[in-house]
Amino acid sequence: MKPWICLDTAQMPDGGGELRLMRRDVEFSIMAGSIELMNSRLSGSEEALATLAWDRLAGRPTPRVLIGGLGMGFTLRAALAVLPSDASVTVAELVPEVVAWARGPLAEVFQGCLDDPRVSVHAGDVGPLIAAAPAAWDAILLDVDNGPEGLTRRANDSLYDLPGLARARAALRPGGVLAVWSSAPDEGFTRRMKRSGLATEVVKVAARKGGRGARHVIWLGVRAS
Repeated sequence: MKPWICLDTAQMPDGGGELRLMRRDVEFSIMAGSIELMNSRLSGSEEALATLAWDRLAGRPTPRVLIGGLGMGFTLRAALAVLPSDASVTVAELVPEVVAWARGPLAEVFQGCLDDPRVSVHAGDVGPLIAAAPAAWDAILLDVDNGPEGLTRRANDSLYDLPGLARARAALRPGGVLAVWSSAPDEGFTRRMKRSGLATEVVKVAARKGGRGARHVIWLGVRAS
């Protein structure tokens, strides 16, 4: 088996540690320490983050979608595939190097999706965008960490606690959807979602296309119309 090669590194803000972009043949991985945050062969659940949210919004005119976390672009590409031509998608990415990787060594994975006219990239934290304006978004899709437990950056906890969920609910238009990705279940977060006033579903999704192997978790919370 060919060895992994480190293509680049990036420092996360607030002492969150180092990200490493790795490649082995045609496979890419983004690592935080010994933990793999994402892999180019495992895109199923990240794509489902977008498609499951849109299933609950289909037919809505001129939808505005906020994606927290660029990653390898799987959620963005899946959103663009189902959203209408009059949609707008804002992607918030905290680490500038991740955006640079998308246009550089990961260009073959991203397939030019950042050049779609519906897309704008915000270089910074998704939290202020959520708090900026009430009823601004039809969907907020969060994949900024390994789940609701702020693994890579403690400040991410403020997205997933009760005040953070209240801000997300306020930022949604009536009938809008908050979708949250996680590598593992979290019963405490499920309870917080329900307490926040969002009609909550918990969906287990295969990490790999085809349904085999590990399963990840997506929470879907709908703001009442």
